[in-house]
Amino acid sequence: MVGADTAWIIVATALVLFMTLPGLALFYGGLVRARNVLSVFMHCYAIACLMSVLWLAVGYSIAFGEGNALWGGLEKAFLLGVTADDLAGTLPEVLFFAFQMTFAIITPALIVGAYVERVGFGFVLAFSGAWMLLCYAPVVHWIWGGGMLSDGGIFGEIGVRDFAGGLVVHETAGLAAIVVSVFLGPRGDKTKPPHNPGYVMIGASMLWVGWFGFNGGSQLAADGGAAMALTVTHISAATASLSWAMWERIKYGKASLVGIVTGTIAGLASITPASGFVGPVEALVIGAVAGVLCQEAVNVIRNLLKIDDTLDVFAVHGVGGVFGTIMIAVFGAGTWGAQLGGIAVVGIYTIVVTLLIVFAVKLVFPIRVSKDIEQEGLDLAIHGEQAYHPG
Repeated sequence: MVGADTAWIIVATALVLFMTLPGLALFYGGLVRARNVLSVFMHCYAIACLMSVLWLAVGYSIAFGEGNALWGGLEKAFLLGVTADDLAGTLPEVLFFAFQMTFAIITPALIVGAYVERVGFGFVLAFSGAWMLLCYAPVVHWIWGGGMLSDGGIFGEIGVRDFAGGLVVHETAGLAAIVVSVFLGPRGDKTKPPHNPGYVMIGASMLWVGWFGFNGGSQLAADGGAAMALTVTHISAATASLSWAMWERIKYGKASLVGIVTGTIAGLASITPASGFVGPVEALVIGAVAGVLCQEAVNVIRNLLKIDDTLDVFAVHGVGGVFGTIMIAVFGAGTWGAQLGGIAVVGIYTIVVTLLIVFAVKLVFPIRVSKDIEQEGLDLAIHGEQAYHPG
């Protein structure tokens, strides 16, 4: 099965990269105004490039080096000493590196949705790079790299269960999104609707397909476990799409395209941590609840807390990831102590580190563009390009 495992993870690696480029870029790009769509594309693309280099340099070593309970150390920096023949389980280690690199790309890219239409480009790159190395990579080590939250760690023999990133990816990105949103403050004009719902649907569809590699690939083998993870991922996404649209219809009288595809992402985020531990019926339950829960979280963040998390990163990814992590304990696949404790430890660490990074980076790079640039649009003012030309 070694050859089959390798072949499947090669495919899964491509699928997870496909989630960011072009899936997330189109999903987020369609949700903003026409004058800012290229800046969103630029953010996603540049983050993908920068995270790749940083993951090679030290990120992978921090996450998956032997190190200690807190971090992996630097012995695997730049993959020095790693050859094509070295194995990580049944996989070539260089392939495991590449698969995990695509996770390190999409996690800071998810945060983009919180600050679009008003953030400085220099801040985006500096913040994303520092955040991936100082927040994301250590959390990966704690849960997936044999660190303090894994089996035998601070929660005892049975550690935190997070199959594909409910805490590692979605909670960290969601909480970071809220922190940056608060620092930025609201957009000057929040009334404009998404400029291209068609882009949103196409991007969400690409994310849905790519998520088969995200969750199915996290089995790290071509076997029945990967097939089940893929299947429950699809069921949760489909069910959450329907429950979001139904709840929208009940509350507002109409079910929207942007709504149903946002429900898809909520279902995908929610099943992610549980996808290796549940079956199709549990996936139905997770998806059905996620579509309503995440939609209500959007209303709380926007209308009650008045936080302009522009594209609802925390409500969809943060809430969804935490909900799915809790459902692992509900269905008996993990302990309540480890699951709730893991949520608390990762949450506190993410908030503190993100605050420190924002404070540090904004001393060098302006966190927000001027009012004139925000009014003109980031595409032309920052990047000298326009997606659409009159005439």
